[in-house]
Amino acid sequence: MSSRFFALIAGLGLMCSALLFQASTVEADECKNRGTLDEIYCDEDGDLVADAPTDPSKWRDPSTLVFTYTPVEDPAVYRDAFRPFQDYLAEKTGKKVIYYTVQSNSAEIEAMRSGRLHVAGFSTGPTGFAVNLAGAVPLAVKGTESEFQGYNLIVIVKTDSPYQTLADLKGKKVAHTSPSSNSGNLAPRALFPDQGLVPEQDYEVLYSGKHDQSVLGVNSGDYDAAPVASDVFTRMVERGVVKAEDFRIIYRSPKFPTSSFAYAHDLKPELVQQIREAFRDFRFTPEMQETFGGADRFFPITYKQDWAVIRQIAKSIGEEYDRKGLDAMAKKEAEKAAKKSN
Repeated sequence: MSSRFFALIAGLGLMCSALLFQASTVEADECKNRGTLDEIYCDEDGDLVADAPTDPSKWRDPSTLVFTYTPVEDPAVYRDAFRPFQDYLAEKTGKKVIYYTVQSNSAEIEAMRSGRLHVAGFSTGPTGFAVNLAGAVPLAVKGTESEFQGYNLIVIVKTDSPYQTLADLKGKKVAHTSPSSNSGNLAPRALFPDQGLVPEQDYEVLYSGKHDQSVLGVNSGDYDAAPVASDVFTRMVERGVVKAEDFRIIYRSPKFPTSSFAYAHDLKPELVQQIREAFRDFRFTPEMQETFGGADRFFPITYKQDWAVIRQIAKSIGEEYDRKGLDAMAKKEAEKAAKKSN
């Protein structure tokens, strides 16, 4: 199909997104504090996430819960990996739970905002958009009894390359993942300048679309280097997709939280309690532990406290978790999908 066709599809997608947001623009009644949340939400308690509606008639109690996980790497892998948790969630809530595969971060956010998605795992960077624009309430990340499972931003190069520090990458081909990605784009823009490398100034940012595509691109020589999430790189090595000895890590950041798990703010309080209990009590199967790097449970977090460093990074680079920012992310994702299909 032609690039013109995909440009038309992308345009229609953005139009639908705009209509969705316009249709939802009804201010919360008597809201005294909203913070950075979209105008349809309210944050009276100051925890930075949307409050549940005060009017019980606006609480939702769907007969079927729709669950998904962030669209990274192979969606089928995670659909199967989360099946035991879906079964447990169904048992706890007494509801049917289905998996809804999403193709982009913006589509996942819009699905929750529109009410089509009830429980979801959001990538670290897009979590802020999900909170502000979709009313997502993060409650957990993968972890162990003692700590949450985090990851680092790492910069990989080929082992046989001459690059030893970030400053060596000036003028080289460096792949970022996607505009909304924390480790793949936002953190590099915030952290690299102190290391002597300024994205867009010292090198042109080339978007690969996903972390695994960045890794494969460095491996094949399409890119000289790439900032990627350490956990994605580790999983690719463990699955035999690439060999660790073929790469050298020339930079490693402090630890970031992994993707957040959240529920829609307007679910019935009794249902929210059941969802929270499911996340609190579920223990990962051996297969899940293998897939998720040794994590054996969901570790409780709050968006206000545990996403503070992520919000700080976003602020430092002028990233706003608003509709304009989401539209820009959706446009770039659509353009990337169109190029990939040509």
